[in-house]
Amino acid sequence: TPLFSKTACERKNAEAARLLVQYNADTNHRCNRGWTALHEAVSRNDLEIIDILVKGGAKIESANAYGITSLFVAAESGQLEALRYLAKCGADINTQASDNASALYEACKNGHVPIVEFLLSQGADANKANKDGLLPLHIAAKKGICEIVSMLIPVTSRTRVKRSGISPLHLAAERNNDDILEELIDAGYDVNTALSNERSCLYEDRRTTPLYFAVFNNNIYATELLLQAGANPNVDLINPLLISIRHGCLKTMKLLLDHGANIDAYISSHPTSFPATIMFSMKYLSVLKYLLDLGCDAGSCFECQYGNGPHPALNYRRDRLNDPQLSKEPAVVQFCEMVSTPEISRWAGPIIDVLLDYVGNVQLCSRLKEHIDSYEDWAVIKEKAEPPRPLSHLCRLKVRSLVGRNRIKLLDTLPLPDRLIRYLQHDYTQ
Repeated sequence: TPLFSKTACERKNAEAARLLVQYNADTNHRCNRGWTALHEAVSRNDLEIIDILVKGGAKIESANAYGITSLFVAAESGQLEALRYLAKCGADINTQASDNASALYEACKNGHVPIVEFLLSQGADANKANKDGLLPLHIAAKKGICEIVSMLIPVTSRTRVKRSGISPLHLAAERNNDDILEELIDAGYDVNTALSNERSCLYEDRRTTPLYFAVFNNNIYATELLLQAGANPNVDLINPLLISIRHGCLKTMKLLLDHGANIDAYISSHPTSFPATIMFSMKYLSVLKYLLDLGCDAGSCFECQYGNGPHPALNYRRDRLNDPQLSKEPAVVQFCEMVSTPEISRWAGPIIDVLLDYVGNVQLCSRLKEHIDSYEDWAVIKEKAEPPRPLSHLCRLKVRSLVGRNRIKLLDTLPLPDRLIRYLQHDYTQ
């Protein structure tokens, strides 16, 4: 209509708008999307035309096809003057669109700090969730807007946050918004809050904790922040330590291990006869040695259930662990099977060589022997494994076992000669 289009609102022509209203132009006429002249004037923050329309009978609560009112438009587009006017006229501060997003939620999403401040001052409800169950605090944490998060924390119900199945900590950690993460922790948000099953299932790795997000992003600062606040590193299906190993980040590994991460972590959905920490570090010998130095269980790698007998045929299918038939009761993968896969086989010799430094008298199964025999340069590894192992080696293992895994990292603090400490730490440098 002329009132809506080029003649008046779109061109911000107040005189034309006034004249059209005087001649009974329909102030509530809608376009095919339900948009009215008032919506248009508000989106342009034109107070003069807004006033003309409202006084001319425009309905301030009229919503478009998406349930969006004029006040909602003002909030989402950051038009503070228009918002103040509409609120003064009695417009619903807590208006929600068809997807249940509130005006406050949209203002938070778009980072309009003054709008959020005004809405809250007018009693806007910070605990209205959108159709996904997210509150304004969630979206503010996700967007990383500190000022808005600070305003929302005191007026957001922890019960409603819990009911949503996701903490703003998760979203801050996922987006690497460290300042937000710190503010939420200082406000008392539980760093061990887990994602609901429904939300966890949205991620292929079934992650649940804010710590997992931080480690997955290789965010050392956020990882340390969460651990210092009491985050448990052993909650997720896939231990965050395994993710740090995949990244090859020793600093993150150390942080996690210093705060109690299970160095012998397994993955219950993908069972192995040896720690998954060893499986994840097979391509990184320096990382493997680091974990073994701290007491990771090397012995389980040589406890093959088939021993010197025949082994079943290898299954190299990449999707094996995702096979619906096998996933009901997945078979336990043996160490000898894992090192025989095409991706790992070329590293098998060096891997076994390192592992042998951390075990006593063990027997290589027939598959490991066969694999080692296939490479002439690995013959020395087979000889190394033959019992009996050197007495000095067995003594070192015994002393390390008596020291215990929890104290093994403190070996260099013992009042012992440097040479003896290096010996216990498998340090062969002079």
